[in-house]
Amino acid sequence: MRDRTTTLTSAEKETATDPVCGMTVTLNAGKPNHVHNDETYHFCSQKCHDRFVADPFFYLSGGHKKHQKSQPKATQYTCPMHPEIIRDQPGDCPKCGMALEPMGAPGADDGPNPELIDFTRRFWVSTALALPLLVLTMGEMVGLPFDSWIGARLSTWIQLALATPVVLWAAIPFFKRGWSSIINRSPNMWTLIMLGVAAAYAFSLVATLVPGSFPSSFRTAAGIVPVYFEAAAVIIALVFLGQVLELRAREQTGSAIKALLDLAPKTARRINSDGSEYDVPLENILEGDKLRIRPGDSVPVDGVVLEGHSAVDESMISGEPVPVEKSEGDKLTGGTLNGTGTLIMKAELVGADTMLSKIVEMVASAQRSRAPIQGLADKVAAWFVPSVVVVAILSFLIWAVFGPSPAMIHAIVAAVSVLIIACPCALGLATPMSIMTATGRGATAGVLIRDAEALERFASVDVLVVDKTGTLTEGRPKLTDVIALQTGEDDALLTIAAALEKGSEHPLAEAIVSGAEARGLKIPPAGDFNAVTGKGVEGTVEGRSVALGNRAMMEEKNLDPGDFEKRAADLQQEGKTVMYVARDNAVAGIVAVADPVKETTEEAIRALHELGIKIIMATGDNERTAKAVASRLGIDDVRADVLPADKKALIEELRETGHRIAMAGDGVNDAPALAAADVGIAMGTGADVAVESAGITLVKGDLTGIVRARKLAVGTLRNIKENLFFAFAYNGAGIPIAAGILYPFTGTLLSPMIAAAAMSLSSVSVISNALRLRTIKLN
Repeated sequence: MRDRTTTLTSAEKETATDPVCGMTVTLNAGKPNHVHNDETYHFCSQKCHDRFVADPFFYLSGGHKKHQKSQPKATQYTCPMHPEIIRDQPGDCPKCGMALEPMGAPGADDGPNPELIDFTRRFWVSTALALPLLVLTMGEMVGLPFDSWIGARLSTWIQLALATPVVLWAAIPFFKRGWSSIINRSPNMWTLIMLGVAAAYAFSLVATLVPGSFPSSFRTAAGIVPVYFEAAAVIIALVFLGQVLELRAREQTGSAIKALLDLAPKTARRINSDGSEYDVPLENILEGDKLRIRPGDSVPVDGVVLEGHSAVDESMISGEPVPVEKSEGDKLTGGTLNGTGTLIMKAELVGADTMLSKIVEMVASAQRSRAPIQGLADKVAAWFVPSVVVVAILSFLIWAVFGPSPAMIHAIVAAVSVLIIACPCALGLATPMSIMTATGRGATAGVLIRDAEALERFASVDVLVVDKTGTLTEGRPKLTDVIALQTGEDDALLTIAAALEKGSEHPLAEAIVSGAEARGLKIPPAGDFNAVTGKGVEGTVEGRSVALGNRAMMEEKNLDPGDFEKRAADLQQEGKTVMYVARDNAVAGIVAVADPVKETTEEAIRALHELGIKIIMATGDNERTAKAVASRLGIDDVRADVLPADKKALIEELRETGHRIAMAGDGVNDAPALAAADVGIAMGTGADVAVESAGITLVKGDLTGIVRARKLAVGTLRNIKENLFFAFAYNGAGIPIAAGILYPFTGTLLSPMIAAAAMSLSSVSVISNALRLRTIKLN
């Protein structure tokens, strides 16, 4: 066994180099070591030792030096209620005082929100102190007259002792937010909570310490100045309850992201260049590594199949439940689940470059975005809080001047109740909760939303412009027909065509060659090859002169297609591209190639029509082919022979007539139109520039994803409107009741505690309604 020490000098024999971090390690200093292949390696720390033991080949081969880890950007922080606020350090939002949250995708192993932990602790403390306060003050209603047993004065001091920790410790975050809202001139729910609680506690504190300072208008018939410690404490406890429920709901909206993150395995089985293979940490996988995917394993990174055959479940990122067959040459996506076969793959995209990582980042970004409809809530909130303060002051004055005895007590109760019940927390939650839930739900269905604005706009789209190739069709032409002059000579005819086209990279040529190979035909070499621009190709195959081309080529050679001309016309009416095959100066038959329509396209178009969307196909293909496809699929309008600029002009033309337009495409040529549309929809199988230009990306590139996106958009907008209605209706009804409008009929005022409970209930109703989007049916 050899020791990995240096041998140049006696001094150097006392040191070794850590193979992980490259640091010099002093031997015999208690540092960890490990024996691998009869050699001893020394490490500066247990962390380096453990990394090496997990994957020796990675470090001995120099893989860790090649590992170009992209430097993570410094974490920035944003307010969950005001996404426009972005800071480089954690802290509080200057507008509402809420704790800023880290931007970007959460880590799969991230713990709970620290604010949730803190608020949960404060909630339990507040509740533990508020409950005895309630029993002490309300006991007489249930036959427990504590005031009579221990005396009103002692009861008041006990209430002060119980309420003070709640108001002066537990409620500190609320007071900080309320004060911040005043300093920054952005009044909000915390302004109202701070004023309401502070008024109730301060009045009660003075009434306890110096009760003789109050005139008779502040006293009950028994001559006592009532205190409202229990109202202040219970209000705080109820607000904390609402905040804890909200924070937990916010974490639930991120469950879709965490579910996606959990798809990526923690390890991958790498096949090393020396033939060994073992499981290694996922972060050690490099581009070009060969990996084994065993039955039931998750695919670790994006790549291509080198060997094997299996069915892979891609439902979590595509929304499609049917497993996809994979064999040599097929693409694999990290996070998908292998079936019963074994695959060997080559890693092509790793780390942040994988599709799964990009999906997670896009969803995280979308959840922070703001929908235009939220502007309505913002405008209302801008005048709502000052208006509530004015109403509270007016309520106080009216009760103080005109109210029955004790007038001032009634005035304080009314003012505090108005401040508490009018807290616009439900208004602030209405849109963000729906957006966060919807974008997470879309991700699990293969619909990626770039921002909330795209989602809202798509709900009102009435025209969908689609490209043909790659959107309606597979995007890869396939051989469909082989018709020979002589019966039984179809294979011979196809062999000639494939021999001529084998050297060509044209998609139609590839379709013919692939069709011949699929039939098991042996393709001979072609000689004297000559390509005739715009017409076809010619040469010799097995000593005979042959040609393959369009009608113009046949005319140039003075060859009569005969009966094949009618057959060709029929095939062209079906949207197929027809090529004549000539042998020894005579037309021997025809072959036809077509870009097949995706299996899901027809059903998806029918569903889109039912959802009220008109469909226009804009394609660069010739008019005959385009109309054939459109007729078969029931498309409303066709624009053929269009250039990229023409597609953009079409969208502008439609917009001038009052339409809201969505554009779906997958190619570089679609990017201008995608950017010009009200909503661009990129088929995820297409070019990166198309994805970058779109507001919505479909992981699986077919129109069923558009159906899901439309249902999600409509459902989300409806959900937001329901939330806003709940918030507006609640405040509209609650404020007059809190101000005392029902007093002439009931003889009682709304208790500030009941107002706080109602305020919290309104938030819970909005949260619960938004979370319903997690179960919305999209298929």
